[in-house]
Amino acid sequence: MAKTKPGKKDLDSYTIKGTNKVVRPGDCVLMRPSDSDKPPYVARVERIEADHRNNVKVRIRWYYRPEESIGGRRQFHGAKELFLSDHYDVQSAHTIEGKCIVHSFKNYTKLENVGAEDYFCRFEYKAATGGFTPDRVAVYCKCEMPYNPDDLMVQCEGCKDWRVFGHCQGRHNF
Repeated sequence: MAKTKPGKKDLDSYTIKGTNKVVRPGDCVLMRPSDSDKPPYVARVERIEADHRNNVKVRIRWYYRPEESIGGRRQFHGAKELFLSDHYDVQSAHTIEGKCIVHSFKNYTKLENVGAEDYFCRFEYKAATGGFTPDRVAVYCKCEMPYNPDDLMVQCEGCKDWRVFGHCQGRHNF
């Protein structure tokens, strides 16, 4: 077990208040925003600890939505896309609303049904600089945009190139 400050102890898990859902380090969670009009924030739990009064805190690593990043949401960002940031924080465990799953991009595109708790991440994000890793991804379609899993892609029967349905159709057989 990792060392903690005097009077603090690491916990293996935390049960979300009012539920039977158990959170462990490595799990992704929905965090209650201070503004109830906003959607919950998404974070990955890095550590759970309790102080001598049994106040439970979680050390988390934030995910950012595209609109929260420098540069904002772009056409190729999926509705459920998140960026794993280098922004860490400590929050009260009571602000955890629920659990969610942040899939790799590849696994997300293979889901039969995308649930409310399903998200995906294909970039890491440096909050201070607005930089991304990787800084480039494969592009598709004649418009040379990265793949947005919310768009229907079709393959040309002739050249076998993939296109966003309704874009760049030209002389292709779809």
